[in-house]
Amino acid sequence: MKPVSLLLAVALGTATVVSAGPAVIECWFVEDAGGGRLSKKPSALLLRQSSESPPPRPDLDPERYLKVHDPAGTLLGAFRRYPRDAPAPRCEMSHYVPLPASAIWVSGLTPEQSCPRALDGRWLMVSVSSQVLSLSSLLRPQSEPQPEPALITVATAVLTVLTHTPTPRIRMGQDALLDLSFAYTPPTPKAATSLAPGPPPFGLEWRRQHLGKGHLMLAATPGLSGPMPAAREGAVAFAGWDDDEPFGPWTGNGTFWLPAVEPFQEGTYLATVHLPYLQGQTTLELAVQKPPKVTLTPAPLIWAAPGEAPPELLCLVSHFYPSEGLEVEWELWGGQEGRFQKAEGQRWLSALSHHSDGSVSLSAHLQPPPVTTGQHGTRYVCRVHHPSLPALGRRAEVTLQVAGKSLKYGETGRGVGRGAWEFQTHSCPFCLPGLSGPSLEDGVGLFLSAFLLLGLVNVLGWAGESAYLATSKDSVEKKTQ
Repeated sequence: MKPVSLLLAVALGTATVVSAGPAVIECWFVEDAGGGRLSKKPSALLLRQSSESPPPRPDLDPERYLKVHDPAGTLLGAFRRYPRDAPAPRCEMSHYVPLPASAIWVSGLTPEQSCPRALDGRWLMVSVSSQVLSLSSLLRPQSEPQPEPALITVATAVLTVLTHTPTPRIRMGQDALLDLSFAYTPPTPKAATSLAPGPPPFGLEWRRQHLGKGHLMLAATPGLSGPMPAAREGAVAFAGWDDDEPFGPWTGNGTFWLPAVEPFQEGTYLATVHLPYLQGQTTLELAVQKPPKVTLTPAPLIWAAPGEAPPELLCLVSHFYPSEGLEVEWELWGGQEGRFQKAEGQRWLSALSHHSDGSVSLSAHLQPPPVTTGQHGTRYVCRVHHPSLPALGRRAEVTLQVAGKSLKYGETGRGVGRGAWEFQTHSCPFCLPGLSGPSLEDGVGLFLSAFLLLGLVNVLGWAGESAYLATSKDSVEKKTQ
């Protein structure tokens, strides 16, 4: 093989391994221990193996060491795309008993209350959650573990319900699209041939739980007729099978759409897929966010004389949601040392103000200490951190001007930050080199001089106007005589 071809083959092989996801998922097997207590025992799901025989796990009971057989490919496919650097998923396993659905609107799926013999036997339910996905799967284990060299139980994934958006963050006023897919494989060939060819009817249910209250948001039963509960808050679901193979497996879609979300609509959303005597459910945590607006007053300049305190700074953080997680920091940039530091001074926060759309506002206050001439040109920065903002947050700033600052013409100061920046610190572009700019007293003197000059001009104008009127009056009297 040529070196280039060999290198390409190695690269492709490496990419395949990286994107294959975890081979084994460690779980806890949870069951009733009596007396209101639960017991947790270690278990594992073997998703793929690199050799002909599965790796031995002498630390596990063979009935809790499961090799997953997934004809639909939904369960294995979800972990095949699992990011390598993502945290390990949380996994729980428990016993499951097939039962008819309790909701009246979905009773048409189970006209007979007794479970068919094709569903007899042992069933397990696996729930897996992480920042990347959330799923549940009903597994049908074989009756006996496989013999040595590796004692393991093969389990078929019958019904898998999956979302790739377990923790959606939606901006207030925008539409929420909650992803949901599912897959069904008949548990036995007899079960597949006993039904009419094609995918079976199913029920889709979306519920919301928030602050101890639950609401049915939407219900749908594609393939069945009968009265259905009305959808709430304009919710719509894309419910249907993706294929129509005669005997399965089948994949379906149950994505949920909620228009123009508001804060009261956040919470835990439960997505349930109902099949005859089988139910699969997964959860999503919807959070509504609105980034704050940040304004700082007075702006863009504040003035102070050496030894005096600048005016109080007010940073208004307005129309954000949620109220939790907000942090306000005061920073000072520049100065003689040319660096960043935490701003000193007395600081406090106001109470929250609530708005009609559910957002809130507050104001942060800073009373800086007296300043020195060395702080001329420094910048006071109000930086706000909130879950809806990037890691650096959002900021507003003002520049400090110290009256009477004496600098040579063209002198500059240098600050620090992300990249270099410069600012002019002289205030008199016409001053001769070595002379200082006007001080605060100079400014007051100029103002008083201008005021007196204006008054003198007004007086002279009034006197001239009086003289003109008197002359005009004398002329008129002479003409009338």
